[in-house]
Amino acid sequence: MGVLAQLEVEFDIEIVGDFISHYAIMFENMEPLIIGLSKKERYADNIGDIFRIFHNMKSAAGFLKLDPIIKLAVLCEDIVEEARVLKGPASEEFIDWLLLVSDQFEKYRKDVEDDADFFTVLNPLIIKVPHTLERA
Repeated sequence: MGVLAQLEVEFDIEIVGDFISHYAIMFENMEPLIIGLSKKERYADNIGDIFRIFHNMKSAAGFLKLDPIIKLAVLCEDIVEEARVLKGPASEEFIDWLLLVSDQFEKYRKDVEDDADFFTVLNPLIIKVPHTLERA
């Protein structure tokens, strides 16, 4: 039984459908927000929006007990929380890392929608959290 089939057994179909559609919307908004972190004037708004996306992903995935999404969202939420107090713009290292994370969330989305047997293995480069979040 795949990821989607398991969700449909454990939860109401409307809840699963809402999760999938909201997850897709959050994902679609993520990349432009990440790219915008390179501009000082957009940094504060974008980092706040990115934080909310990770927070919402964590909450929604938590309700559905989707551990890989929860774990990645928690890591991202913690890193972005640190970045929220900075003035920006973001370092290239941080932007590249967030884009890598975005790609991983996209793989997880496809895993759910395609009813994969298992979630895609986490890209090991994500574990290498950026040391510098802000451009000097």
